[in-house]
Amino acid sequence: MTKTTGTGGDPPYLRIVAAIRRSIADGELAPGDRVPSTRQIAADWGVALATATKALTTLRLEGLIEARPRIGTVVAGTTPAAPARRRPSPAPDSEQELGLDRIVRTAIDMADAEGLAALSMRGVAARLGVAPMSTYRYVPSKEDLVLHMADAAFGEESPYHSDAPADWRTRIELGARTLWGLYRRHPWLAQLNSLTRPLLVPNLLVHGEWVLGALDGHGLDPTTLFDIHVLIYSHVQGLAVHLEMEAHAEAVTGQSEDQWMDSHAPALQELVESGRFPTFAKVIGAFENGYDLRLDALFEFGLKALLDGLTPIIEGRESAA
Repeated sequence: MTKTTGTGGDPPYLRIVAAIRRSIADGELAPGDRVPSTRQIAADWGVALATATKALTTLRLEGLIEARPRIGTVVAGTTPAAPARRRPSPAPDSEQELGLDRIVRTAIDMADAEGLAALSMRGVAARLGVAPMSTYRYVPSKEDLVLHMADAAFGEESPYHSDAPADWRTRIELGARTLWGLYRRHPWLAQLNSLTRPLLVPNLLVHGEWVLGALDGHGLDPTTLFDIHVLIYSHVQGLAVHLEMEAHAEAVTGQSEDQWMDSHAPALQELVESGRFPTFAKVIGAFENGYDLRLDALFEFGLKALLDGLTPIIEGRESAA
């Protein structure tokens, strides 16, 4: 799909609309075909998710696309019961060529584009152009597939090496930013585990080993050492869960974060003017253009605050209470 359609003066969302509209008119996207998701449009065009959502909303209002339960957003023009036309990928020459790695990589690409909720064994097989039962020869269930996906994703970026920084804080910052980058690349990753039921895959433990190694040797008892490791991980993962949640909410509602806030402005205004929350009202009123929730900035701000607070404990300079 070309990205040059439209004049240079058009807003970005209109250029996206024009490109998808042309793809539909030219038959590149036929009735029943899935259209790019908000996340895919944002990545391909280098725009914000809000812009991508606005483009898809415009196309939906024009009647060119429609949402299908358990399928996603497709080109309008077929009944819901009609099967969507799919251009299958070239079938592998042999079962050996199919392989677990190819299945896992395809599943990761699908989860990145559409979210983990849209992933299915049948969908992966269709993307690969093979019979559904072919994938089960390599992975017995979706749950097992997700574990393989997580292990592969966590293993994609590992800047850790033998000549690690001697300074514990530099090492932890590197580890935390590496994890944040992986969650940014694969937002579904943060949805897979909780602190009470950790995800036990080798490549996630590589990241944990890095942080534990940075903390070891500072005279911390095992409980304190592991508590600090859990706190650092929970800061990264706790913010990252909102990446997938927001993308899913936009896909379901068709509203960007800003559009959702605008639609709830009366309720917020009622709370501000109630007099029950004076500090909240004062802070909200001080923003000239509203509060901008910036997850990347919050990650860095929180990481610094957390490590600043932990420094006396780790370096043995905790003041007496």
